[in-house]
Amino acid sequence: MMVRELLQWLETAPALARADAARSLAESWLSGAFDEDVRRDLEAVLTLLLDDPAPEVRRAMAAALADRREAPRHIVLGLAADQPDIAVMMLARSPVLIDAELVDFVAGGEEIHQVAIASRPRVSNALAAAIAEVGEESACRTLIANPGAAIARISLRRMAERFGDDSVMREQLLAIANLPADIRHMLIRRLGDALGDFVVGRAWVEEDRIRTVARDACERATVSIAAETETRELGALVEHLRITGQLNTALLLRAVCAGNVAFFETALAVLSRVPEARVVSLVRAGRINALRAVYAKAGLPPLAFDAFAAAIQAWRGMAGRGATGDRYQFTRKLVDSVLARYRNITDGEVNELTAMLRRFAADQARDAARDFARDAIAAA
Repeated sequence: MMVRELLQWLETAPALARADAARSLAESWLSGAFDEDVRRDLEAVLTLLLDDPAPEVRRAMAAALADRREAPRHIVLGLAADQPDIAVMMLARSPVLIDAELVDFVAGGEEIHQVAIASRPRVSNALAAAIAEVGEESACRTLIANPGAAIARISLRRMAERFGDDSVMREQLLAIANLPADIRHMLIRRLGDALGDFVVGRAWVEEDRIRTVARDACERATVSIAAETETRELGALVEHLRITGQLNTALLLRAVCAGNVAFFETALAVLSRVPEARVVSLVRAGRINALRAVYAKAGLPPLAFDAFAAAIQAWRGMAGRGATGDRYQFTRKLVDSVLARYRNITDGEVNELTAMLRRFAADQARDAARDFARDAIAAA
C-alpha cells in the first residue's frame, strides 16, 4: 500500500483497525527491513498518528515503541505527553528519554507520571533527587522499593523530612539495611513524637510523664543506633543531633555508660573542634586532666565532668580486664560507678543526670532479665 493510499485509508478506517495498523507500522519501522525512503515515509505516518483522535491508536503505538532505544525521539516525547495511561508506558520504560526530560515530567506531571518514572528499571541519582524533592508520597515509596534506583543520602534524608510522619513511609525507610544513622535517628524521633502526642491526646498519662518517657526512649534508641553505626558514619549522626539540638549531656553520658565511647569521642571532637584523633588519644589513655580542657572547650556543663570521668575510668578498667562480654552487667557496673560519685551531691543539674542514670540502670536490669528468660526458654 502506497503512503497516499494508506493515509486515505486511515481517514475512514475504524479505530481498532487504525490501532492495528499503527502497531504494524511501528514494528515495520523498528525492523529496519526497508530502505531510508520508505522508513522516512513510515515515520511521517507515525508522526501523524500522534494526532489520531482515538486513544487506542496512540496506545498501540506506545506499546510497540516503549522498550525500544531506536524509537524516534519526537514520537516518544509526544506519547510521553499523552493522556496518563499512554504516557506511563513511555515514562516507565522508554530508554530514549534522558534524565533532563524525565526531571521535567516529574516537576510538571501528575502523581501517576511520577510513580511511573520512579518505577523505571534504572533511576539515576539526579532523577531520584528530583523525585525526592517534589514527588508525591506514592512516587517516593515506589522509588525506595525500586532495586534499580540509585538514591543518594541527601535524597533519603529529604524523603524522611517530607514524609517521616507517615507510618508507611517511615517503616519503608527504616527497612533499608544501609540507611544512614542520622536519617534512622530522625525517623525514630518522629515515631517517638507521634506516640507521645497520641498518648497525651488520649489523656492516659500526665503530659510531663509521657514526655519524660518519650525522651528517655528516644535517647535509648539513639545510643542503640550509634552502637550499630560504623565509625565513619558517626560524624554525620553527631552533626544531625547537634543541629537538631539533641546532642545533650544526658545523651552523651548514657552513651558512655553503655560502653559506646566512640560516639562520645566523636561528639566531643565535633563540639570542641579538636581533632578526633587527639580526643581518642586522651580518652583511651585515661588522661582525665587533659580531657577536662577539651570537655570545657566543648561547652558541656562543668558539674557533669566527674560523671564522664568516672564512666571513662570504669570503662577502661573493665575493658582492661576483659569484662565487657555481658553488656548489661557491664553497663550496670558503669552506671553504679558514676552514681557512687554523685551520691552526696544535691545540685539540680546533677540530680537530673542522676535520675536519668537510675532510669537507665533500671532499663538495663529489665533488659538483662528479659534476655535471661529468653535464653532459659530457648535452652528448655
